[in-house]
Amino acid sequence: MIRNYFKTAWRSIIKNKTTSIINVIGLSVGMTAAVLILLWVQNETSFDNYHKEKDNIFRLTTSLPEQGWIWESTPLLLADAIQQEIPEIEKTTRLNTSNWPVFNVNGTLFYEKECAYVDSNWFNIFRYSFIEGDANHFDEHPFNIILTASAAKKYFGEQQASGQTILIDSTIYQVVAVVADAPVNSSFQYSSFMPIAALLTNPQIRENDEQWSNANYITFIKTKTGANTETVIKKVNEALKKKAKDQSAAPVSMISLSDMHFESEIQQSIFAHGNRTTVFIFTILGFLLLLIACINYVNLTTAKASLRAKEVSIRKIAGAGRSDLFFQFTAESVIISIISLLATIILLQFCLPIFNQLTGRNFALSFSSSGLWKVILITLFSALILNSIYPSLLLSSFKPLNVFRGSTLLKIKDSTFRKGLVVFQFAVSVVLIAGTIVIYTQMEFIQKRDPGYNRSQVVSFVLPASDKMAERVQILNTLKLELLGHSSIESVSTSNQPLVNIGSMCSECADWPGREISYNPKIVQLSADADFLKTMQLKMKEGLWFESTNTSGNHGFILNETAVKEFKLATPVTGQQFIFRGDTGRVSGVVKDFTYKSMHEKTGPLVVFDNPAWRNHFVVRTAAKNSLPAMDHIQNVWKKHIPGSPLEFTFLDESFDNLYKEDRKSSFIIMVFAGIAVMISALGLFSLAAFQAEQRTKEIGVRKVLGATVSGIIALLSKEFIKLVAIAILIATPISWWVMSKWIQNFAYRIDLSWWIFFVTGIMVIVVALTTVIFQAIKAALANPVKSLRTE
Repeated sequence: MIRNYFKTAWRSIIKNKTTSIINVIGLSVGMTAAVLILLWVQNETSFDNYHKEKDNIFRLTTSLPEQGWIWESTPLLLADAIQQEIPEIEKTTRLNTSNWPVFNVNGTLFYEKECAYVDSNWFNIFRYSFIEGDANHFDEHPFNIILTASAAKKYFGEQQASGQTILIDSTIYQVVAVVADAPVNSSFQYSSFMPIAALLTNPQIRENDEQWSNANYITFIKTKTGANTETVIKKVNEALKKKAKDQSAAPVSMISLSDMHFESEIQQSIFAHGNRTTVFIFTILGFLLLLIACINYVNLTTAKASLRAKEVSIRKIAGAGRSDLFFQFTAESVIISIISLLATIILLQFCLPIFNQLTGRNFALSFSSSGLWKVILITLFSALILNSIYPSLLLSSFKPLNVFRGSTLLKIKDSTFRKGLVVFQFAVSVVLIAGTIVIYTQMEFIQKRDPGYNRSQVVSFVLPASDKMAERVQILNTLKLELLGHSSIESVSTSNQPLVNIGSMCSECADWPGREISYNPKIVQLSADADFLKTMQLKMKEGLWFESTNTSGNHGFILNETAVKEFKLATPVTGQQFIFRGDTGRVSGVVKDFTYKSMHEKTGPLVVFDNPAWRNHFVVRTAAKNSLPAMDHIQNVWKKHIPGSPLEFTFLDESFDNLYKEDRKSSFIIMVFAGIAVMISALGLFSLAAFQAEQRTKEIGVRKVLGATVSGIIALLSKEFIKLVAIAILIATPISWWVMSKWIQNFAYRIDLSWWIFFVTGIMVIVVALTTVIFQAIKAALANPVKSLRTE
């Protein structure tokens, strides 16, 4: 019986080739988009879940409630102290990624930014697959190293990596093991692992890190099964207070490994974090794209339902029950869906590399992956449900009399139901197109908005860490003088941070006459020299930029406009006493506000001071059209004075663009899928227009014989569909306005949602609909009326 269902269904599909092809194209495109989106969603929601005992793994977090700051790092000494004193904690491990060691591979020097300093328990708590060796002897010697498979291949080719040596920071390290690369849903994307003991061989680092007040390490704990987390964190803070004694050590909290990817309150993080709202939006987007594709199938099937009334009637007269007919038509949906699935798999082969570039992930189409098949089967099952239920119920419920009345199982007109689906399709398209325009306009606004400085023709690079402060200051001055000696360089300045994204902040670090004792704002701190104003082309509102380091007790400070306003300083501001980080001086000037962070954040108070001991960044403005000779000169000066370290530089405009990389990725993905939604909707409209033209062939012939013009026929066939699209626009416009007004609140500096955005969206959708429908309308209008009237 089942075989007969599918055999008959296949004959019906072959008989209606055009309809079947349109259904397969629409479904396969929709399913491909849905699978890609669900792959991304699955990856985001499963971060770090591959570790065996993930429910017992937590990361400790330092909280500074008075300042409103939360840091993901803790003191070095904390891990050993709590493991010894808290029985509920089974293991602890630490991670440090702040040091970028210099690798020397075949004479090529480069910073290894994906290097992690860990202790031996790291490989006992987290899941790693060892390809060569093991972690048993990892920390027996400080200069051992474990590589990932990709790093081992990069350094040693196809040779066995275990036992090989690498020159790192002028010290020979031995490779003791090789592990498989971390999966894409791992927070720990590192290429090499070195013992923390190697980092602590530096006396200055050890002295600094062994202070309880310095939180420089990320600490993970693994609790025993059944341990109460509230009890554990209470004991951790008691142990911290006991060990730190009179040293200032902030209280800690903890977060589970599974929740770490979506935490949003961290001040700064070394891990890639997700956004639950974005995941929700993309989940809805994937479902909507699949739904739009399935609507095409439902629309075409129900539209052609009346043509199959005779078939259904004959089957019923022959004894077929309603269930037999239901399964018969469901079999057609199953075949179409399976064919679409095969086409989807082929499309995925071509689209996945492009999707990986868009998302920055490395998804692979591995058919041995249970996760991939889970996503594909969920998509297929959803398509089957959406495609089969209503059409099968409708077709199996036909009664000869009701066919002529046009009523359905739901007691509403078939055409009304189909019109509602068309309106829904285009309403979704309108929302997506409007969203794309808003996002694009906001990104353009960010690019063109004056940040308060000139970032073009500016290159930045940082000095390597130095144990001796006096030597570093001397190198700063020497490099600056030599760089200025070349005609391709206009100006050189030094600072403690790149201006594009200043992360250095403090609280309870400033005082001034009239400050309320309880008022301790977060202040962005920037140490810059006398040439910084000229190099970055900042603008002063009042006073002067400092010319050189002042004598002790008469130091100058530069405040931005926001600082003056929020500190409620009296006028004139210049000359007023100001204390910053224990240094008493005077306000020498006020600089106009400039954007020093992403435009997601509002500009806050900023203090600029002149302290060479803080500075390790160079900011170089090159002469117009002289970037190449300027970079050659910088390279030569660097090799002359710092030959043991590679020069890594960034252009400030590129750094600025990187702040919005994730925004651009999301906006481009939405734009692509908006285009797909419009294409699928237009495909459905095309097929319905073709069906309508076919059904009204005789009517059109009669109208032409009676004198109807071609334009009149086109208007007749088009106006109904355009009316549906107009209704979709009216419904979707307020929805898209509401959605995008919520999204745009993420930016402190944003565009206004002008009426023209939604007007342009409506025009675009109407043009697409007109283009789609008019093709079929013209074809029908130009047909020979004599031929159409002769055809029965």
